[in-house]
Amino acid sequence: MSIHSSVKRVTTHVLYEMKLKGEKIAMLTGYDYSMARILDQAGIDIILVGDSASNVMAGNETTVPITLNEMIYHASGVVRAVNRALVVVDLPFGTYQGNSREALQSSIRIMKETGAHAVKLEGGSEIKESVERILSAGIPVMGHLGLTPQSIHKFGTYVVRATEKEEAEKLVEDSRILEEAGCFALVLEKIPASLGKRVAEERKIPVIGIGAGRHVDGQVLVLHDMLGITQEFSPRFLRRYHNLHAEMFGAIQNYINDVRSLDFPNEKEQY
Repeated sequence: MSIHSSVKRVTTHVLYEMKLKGEKIAMLTGYDYSMARILDQAGIDIILVGDSASNVMAGNETTVPITLNEMIYHASGVVRAVNRALVVVDLPFGTYQGNSREALQSSIRIMKETGAHAVKLEGGSEIKESVERILSAGIPVMGHLGLTPQSIHKFGTYVVRATEKEEAEKLVEDSRILEEAGCFALVLEKIPASLGKRVAEERKIPVIGIGAGRHVDGQVLVLHDMLGITQEFSPRFLRRYHNLHAEMFGAIQNYINDVRSLDFPNEKEQY
């Protein structure tokens, strides 16, 4: 029997065992109770309460504006919905960069106020001290390398990262640093597939890709993108599994028409 189908609750240890057995890890973002309940019942392994909520839930152009309080609000609803999945919460921009004490305090707030199971940080060697300090409090940490959306103003573009040898070697070295610091898993975003394969093979911890090819240990997508709720975002790595935008648009128009034509409510839909 496969590990993912037999466990009652996904833990960091379960993810490690899945990698050892070659079982792929399925991860999606989630931002609220209703959607997280569906994700959990469907059997998703990890729900990432991503700072992408800044984009898909709040309408911001980047992930930078979302606050720690807002992340805690989203994560609290997700945790209340979940019985099986591991819930990981992004530390938002400005709550950990350059200050390991603030990183620890931000992580403690997330764990205490939401009941989540782990936090995620973007960056490599520059966040090593923060990772170690967070781990010293017993809080699991997931790393994130490659395209790091919180640094978008530094790079100025969302193009594929680590295509040049120097940046690729730094990414490999950063993955080693994060593993040795104690991260239980890594997310690699928008990098060449060959580099994703190399990192997954060299690291003992699970490596989860988003635009990092098929040879990593698992995949993650933004829920609203893969369901086709959002339509503006169409990178090469995105597969839309549904077109909920069209279905929801049609249902809402049908409701409007029924209200205006007095078809809703009918005799059976009133007291």
